[in-house]
Order: sequence, then C-alpha cells, then structure tokens
Amino acid sequence: MNRPTISVLIPTYNYARYLPEAIESVLAQDFKDYEILIADDASTDRSTEVIARYAVRDSRIRTQVHRANVGMVNNWNWCLGAARGEYIKFLFGDDKLAGPGALTRLLDLLSGNPSAVLSASARVIIDEHSKVLQVTDFLSAGLHRGREIIARSIAHYGNIVGEPSVVMFRQRDFERGFDPGYRQFVDVEMLLHLLEKGDLAYTSEPLVCFRKHGEQQTQVIRSAGALGRREAARLFWDYYNKDYILEGAHRPLLYRQLRELRKTLADCPDLSPLEQEMRRRLGPLRLGMLALRYGLNRPFENLRRSVQKRLGRVAYERGRAGGRG
Repeated sequence: MNRPTISVLIPTYNYARYLPEAIESVLAQDFKDYEILIADDASTDRSTEVIARYAVRDSRIRTQVHRANVGMVNNWNWCLGAARGEYIKFLFGDDKLAGPGALTRLLDLLSGNPSAVLSASARVIIDEHSKVLQVTDFLSAGLHRGREIIARSIAHYGNIVGEPSVVMFRQRDFERGFDPGYRQFVDVEMLLHLLEKGDLAYTSEPLVCFRKHGEQQTQVIRSAGALGRREAARLFWDYYNKDYILEGAHRPLLYRQLRELRKTLADCPDLSPLEQEMRRRLGPLRLGMLALRYGLNRPFENLRRSVQKRLGRVAYERGRAGGRG
C-alpha cells in the first residue's frame, strides 16, 4: 500500500456519541491523502458499532479494538506505532476538525516553515452538544522559537499550545512516543520534547474543536489535584536548569513558576528544596521587584484575557454566519 501523507489518529474510549462527528469532520476534508486509524480502548458503550459502520464505508479507515483496556497513554502510543503517514494528526474521539481546510492548513504551516517541528492553531471550545463556548488563542500567529515556547510553558505551569488534537507533527520527530510516566501533563511533556528539536508554526485561525464534558478522560485525571501539581513540578525539574530557561529575559516567567510552586508545597513538602533553589536563582532584590510588577500588572492581564476570549468567540461566530451565507 502507498504510504499516506497524513495519519489521522483517533484514540477513543466510550465516545460513541461523539465519534461520528470526529470521523465525519475528517472525511469532509479537502485534503484527501490520509489514513484514519481509530483505536478503541475496550469501550463499554456502542463505540465498536460506530467504528465498524465507518470502517466499511471508506478504505482509508483502519481500526483496532483492544480486548482489554490498555490505558489512555498506551493507546496513544499504540496509534503512533501503527501509523503509516509521514505526518501525524491526533484527533481525540470527542473532538473534531473545525472546517474542511484544517488538514491542509496545518500541513502547509509545517511544510512552509523548515525549522518547525510542530504546527498548531487556535481552537474552538464546544460542549457536549457541540455548542460553541469560546475560542481560545494562546499565541500570536507566526513562527515561534521552540525554546521560547518551552520557557513560557514551564513558567505558566501548563500547556500554552493546546492539546494533541490541535497540533500536527512529522512522525520521524516523535519516534520516542508519549512518556507513560506522566498522566495529567503527558501532552505538555510531549510538546516540550518536540520543541527542543525545532520551532512552532502557529495560526490564530481555529482549525479544531476541543470538546469539554464531564466524561472526558483528561477531565477525570485532572480531578486528582495533587498528582497534577507533582507532575508539573517534576516537569519543571527536568527543564529549569537548561540555559534557555534561565536567561535574563525569562526571569519574570521563573517568578510565575515560583508562585505556582508555593501552592504545591502543602501537598508536596518534599518539593521545598526546589522552591528554595528558585528563590536563590532570582535573588531577594529581583524577587521583590518582580512581586511588585506582578501585583500591578495582574488586573490588566486578566482584563486582556477576558476581552481576547470574547472577541475570539464573536469572530468565529461571524465567520460561521458568513460561511452559511
């Protein structure tokens, strides 16, 4: 069989009600040289029926139904191991592509920027009924240095790019796969691992719909707060000594990380040496100056984010209305 350009990987678990939207959003793409690989992790709902129905409909669809539950991260890695495409596009079973040009746009961003190892976009947040809640746009459009994104991610204690459903990458750049030692921050660790190899090409056009609902696997994992805080601290341990994290321009970001780490110490007192080391790195004078700056800027930053979210949703709704017209 000829190797497809893109492998669209759809790992799923008990998402029978959402799978048709996910699969249909791929079949509607204007880019056609892809395979769809659906891996079901021993679902107990009607997922296998949905998958079987689509498998006979299009020869580009391959399927795997695990006999026993292998777990979220192992299922993601199974998909990677079975993918045949040069480019990888994850799309979780409860998410969907936002329009027919999504694959083309993400592919163009990668192929048009030789230094990029990742392409990503803004995303539309939808609820269980596919109602638009908001549009999130974490970054400015254009090419971003990978190490700059790493530094900002580490300092903000989270993912400033987006979930695996909103990114595309070359298969050769992620042969290692997802780190099974992480559960809540596995997607962040994956992004940082890739971005050490190159840059990020980003568009503010929302190309993916990310669904929020009570049954999603990542939501269940995030209910364990102490686990997330410990994983965030572990991720920081892995990166904070790298020169590009501790350059002068990143001191304010390091201060934000210190603020977040202080919230963790009650549950994870063993992390206090890290907190002390961060304070030492900043020094008392710089620490005081950054605390004052943070206090003055915080209200304006909160207002900016609020306005940005509202404008993003309005722009998306206007775009949809224009498309229907």
